[in-house]
Amino acid sequence: MPEPCRIPVNGIELNVALAGSGPDVLLLHGFPHTWELWSHVMADLSDRYRVIAPDLRGFGASTRAETGYDAMTLAEDAATLLEALGVCSAAVVGIDAGTPPAFLLAMRRPGLVRRLVVMEALVGRLPGAEDFLADGAPWWFGFHAVPGFAETVVEGNEAAYIDWFLNAGTLGSGLPAQARDAFVAAYTGREALRCAFAYYRALPESAAQIEQAVAATRLTMPTMAIGSHPVGTALERQLRPIADDLTGHLLEDCGHIIPLHRPDALLDLLRPFLAGHQTGQACVRG
Repeated sequence: MPEPCRIPVNGIELNVALAGSGPDVLLLHGFPHTWELWSHVMADLSDRYRVIAPDLRGFGASTRAETGYDAMTLAEDAATLLEALGVCSAAVVGIDAGTPPAFLLAMRRPGLVRRLVVMEALVGRLPGAEDFLADGAPWWFGFHAVPGFAETVVEGNEAAYIDWFLNAGTLGSGLPAQARDAFVAAYTGREALRCAFAYYRALPESAAQIEQAVAATRLTMPTMAIGSHPVGTALERQLRPIADDLTGHLLEDCGHIIPLHRPDALLDLLRPFLAGHQTGQACVRG
């Protein structure tokens, strides 16, 4: 297992796991995860790539910042991390809450993103997700969005709350004890919960940032959208009108937590996609 290190970026410190050598691949997790979401993926890809997996701002062992949970700030966190590691160009992979910052990083800094993979999330309010949202957003979006409320309710019951998401995200099969315990520990306590829910409270700001980006430019790099349950093909439909080179995949019988529920199926998609046009490894800095 890679040993995490702390890297100062954008006024905070990110806890970052590094493994392997070769072309760079940046992995951005979601809720309620940490970098350990990618443990199986990192073990496989590190034979051919340098894999970079941070705990996002406020999550895991990264700084529990007071602000900065909008997608644009998170994208700048990612860009600053890559620059701190001497990376000129990386493949960027995001899931859940990691998808909007991955998307904005690709839109705003296309020279830094050679390939983009996004999974199991929506990108703001862009058209294409109407079927998914026909009955409204998932219940926890509203619950998490009320400032100061959800953490008051969940505190003291974190394990049961996080277990609900982990079980739902694996279609009831759950996670190995080590991964489950790591996630529960990372989301235990008032401050950890505040940071997690801050992502949801920033969603309107993030959606406005996404709309501004789409009005100004397109996704120009090869992009892959992967859906499972429950998002399905909604993300692919959102990206189709604004992406120059988009591949979509739907994983059947797979829960939301793709990298841990169906890691082999995910790797079967990632390996050939990441292997295309491997350029831009480490910057040479004076």
